[in-house]
Amino acid sequence: MARLLTWLVLAMGIACVAIGAFHLVLGIDSVPGEGTAGATVDSRERYYGAIFLGYGLAWIWAARQSPISSRAVRWLAGIFLLGGVGRILSMALHGRPQWFQVALTVIELAVPPLYFWLSTADEKAAATRLREAGEGSRNRVGL
Repeated sequence: MARLLTWLVLAMGIACVAIGAFHLVLGIDSVPGEGTAGATVDSRERYYGAIFLGYGLAWIWAARQSPISSRAVRWLAGIFLLGGVGRILSMALHGRPQWFQVALTVIELAVPPLYFWLSTADEKAAATRLREAGEGSRNRVGL
């Protein structure tokens, strides 16, 4: 489970960095079905792209910790879930968006529970390794 958590946290970080960079560079042209929305919306899209890139870097930072912090994973997954809730709110107020946005909503609501469930896996594995190492050293000295 710890290895799965590490892989998933790193994959989420890489995906978010790539998506954020895509939106930062392309602006409004990165949004399916939007065409030209003007300078204000393009500016906002590029800003949000930069923020999402930073969010991805936070996931990568979390993946590089040893053990991976369950608290960091829960916070980051909670933010992702909140994004999905925001999309649901938008659908309730403004109707169904372009199909790709609906697919993203499903991902943003379905994936966080997996992270919540796996969040302690690396900490538990590290504690087990530490406990086993301690027992092994006691056995060598005849305790």
